[in-house]
Amino acid sequence: MLILSRKLASDKLGAIHTILYDEIDTIFGPKAKDNEEIRGLLNAGHRKHSVAGRCVVRGKEVFTEELSAYCAVALAGLGGLPDTILTRSIIIRMRRRAPGELIEPYRRRVNGPEAEAIRYRLEAWTAAIEAGITGVFPEMPGGIVDRDADVWESLIAIADAAGGEWPNLSRVAAVALVADSKGGTHSLGISLLTDLKTVFSNAHSMSTESILSALHDIDESPWGDLRGKPLDSRGLSRLLKPYAVRPVN
Repeated sequence: MLILSRKLASDKLGAIHTILYDEIDTIFGPKAKDNEEIRGLLNAGHRKHSVAGRCVVRGKEVFTEELSAYCAVALAGLGGLPDTILTRSIIIRMRRRAPGELIEPYRRRVNGPEAEAIRYRLEAWTAAIEAGITGVFPEMPGGIVDRDADVWESLIAIADAAGGEWPNLSRVAAVALVADSKGGTHSLGISLLTDLKTVFSNAHSMSTESILSALHDIDESPWGDLRGKPLDSRGLSRLLKPYAVRPVN
């Protein structure tokens, strides 16, 4: 899954960078730790001029500082990510290449100069249109509202500036990808609720031990190997706590 996310990290001189992050599932996947600091930095950079705060220890003193947290970010990885990142992103689902599917291989020494030429052309074009699209609010397609509109607005404005077929293509893509993301990979908590519905079936109550055993036996579920060990009663309680689900005697 490739996730395009508009955020993170400009330097002190104001230059805006693009972050390309592969194997992001090692940071936020079921077997990784929560990494709240990284998630907070990514989330803070959703809007221009955003900053993320942190504490820095110098000797025996603790100082606070703010880091610029905005730029373009592309995240690629397997499985689901925290909802706060997914809702700020454009999600493009990817698949493995079929056994008989042939593609032209990418070679840096061959394709690198071609990519550089495209980059220079894009830089020149975006510099030429910057003044014309600054502050522009493009007409959004139906159903693209709230945070989805925040994510897509700048891309549609660029497509309108490009003209031709791009304005229509961008709006069709926005509607299709937003609709697909609504039925995409669930968070760990939602996945647990879904599996619990299957485990309980028509039962009105089950022991914690029976619930955990049934969860561990579900094929292709993370519960048998969650962060290197099976889900236990404490982990089950922690995941269900946000939904006000608690065990009773």
